[in-house]
Amino acid sequence: MAAQSRNIAELENASVWRLLIQYSLPSIAGMVVYSLYNIIDSVFIGHGVGPLALSGLAVTFPIMNLTFALGTLVGIGGAAISSIRLGRKDQEGTERTLGNVLIMSLIAAVVLVIPTLLFLTEILTAFGASGQTLTYAYDFMLITLLGLPVTYVFFNLNHVMRATGYPKKAMGSTLLSVGINIILAPIFIFWFKWGITGAAVATLLAQVVGMVRVLLHFSDAASTVHFRRGIWQLRKTIVTGILSIGMAPCLVNVCGSAVTVAINRQLADHGGDLAIGAYGIINRILILFAMLVIGLTQGMQPIIGYNHGAMKPGRVLLTLKYGVLAGTSFTTLGFLACVFFPRGIAGLFTDDASLISLAANGLIICVLAFPLIGSQIIIGNFFQAIGKARLAIFLSLTRQMLFLLPFLLVLPRFWGQDGVWASLPLADVLSFIVTLLFIRRFLKYYRLKNRHYLVPGTGKA
Repeated sequence: MAAQSRNIAELENASVWRLLIQYSLPSIAGMVVYSLYNIIDSVFIGHGVGPLALSGLAVTFPIMNLTFALGTLVGIGGAAISSIRLGRKDQEGTERTLGNVLIMSLIAAVVLVIPTLLFLTEILTAFGASGQTLTYAYDFMLITLLGLPVTYVFFNLNHVMRATGYPKKAMGSTLLSVGINIILAPIFIFWFKWGITGAAVATLLAQVVGMVRVLLHFSDAASTVHFRRGIWQLRKTIVTGILSIGMAPCLVNVCGSAVTVAINRQLADHGGDLAIGAYGIINRILILFAMLVIGLTQGMQPIIGYNHGAMKPGRVLLTLKYGVLAGTSFTTLGFLACVFFPRGIAGLFTDDASLISLAANGLIICVLAFPLIGSQIIIGNFFQAIGKARLAIFLSLTRQMLFLLPFLLVLPRFWGQDGVWASLPLADVLSFIVTLLFIRRFLKYYRLKNRHYLVPGTGKA
């Protein structure tokens, strides 16, 4: 109980900057290691199976985005509701949220897996698989889909663990899973000769271990929030709250799936399988730096959610300010790395000279507006953390659907492959402008609404 009280007291009273470091560094480390696993896994596949296997892996990205979307719908929404209820000192409501997250995770897995497995070949073909890459994509997705219940329970409960005062323990679960994955993947790919199937099996086994660790945490009565009788019934208010807040990141990934399909189809028409493989490399690198920012938002979420629930707007605004500065720094770092070392980065994944050239050229173009991405991600997650789900959803859809998808449908007709790559920075610039307009307007309203809780001239509670 002493540790539980200390965790709650820190969220309300400790230095915001120290809290941001304390909560963000573990989640950032976990996200980076997880992204590095994906990169290393792709490296093993690229060098151990071949460049066409990388193309087959890239074809699976739309389905992976869809599975991730349904997972974040429950996990991110559940984490936000948990931290807000904890901030309101609603212990029973927080634990009921935990039970609902577990049940909804299993339901979501079943709902997605059954129809996807039944039409997997047709889906992959529609998403850009050719006769040369279909087998690779099918073998990888078959194992991934069968293990989806494990994946959802692990990651969604890990989100709740982080949001209820255990960021280091949540990071430990991620690191443990990733470490096992990195060990098993080369053994299954190179020693057992299982190819791309080996990579998927390694991932699943690693997630089983992570899931067991998270379940043990919530089974311990000493944890701030834990399993108990009476929390397993789905409650309309909890489910609605989870879905409304989780809808923003869910739609981002659903739209990301649509965008990835458009990218793959355009690259198939303007370059073939190797061009799709080049996108697979670019995607892994961009996700690495985006995960730095997402890890930061996961650290911000319990701080913002708790203090928003506790009516401490000064701490909410200070957390947002620090988050924007840090997020912009991360994506600027990514921009510099990709502009100055594109061929070296692409060469990590393959020895194929043609694939390296395609990926390096695309990487430089794709990151031209990358420094702007950091603040966009932070601001979108800020609205999500304070329960402004509709606004978060709108901003999330703006980049993907209002700007990026139309560019992808038009620009390749004039510029070919370069038109595909150029669509990303153009969409980034326009969506950044929209995001900036909305956050400036909202902050003016937020400060006015909460002026009685702020010290004049300081912005502090």
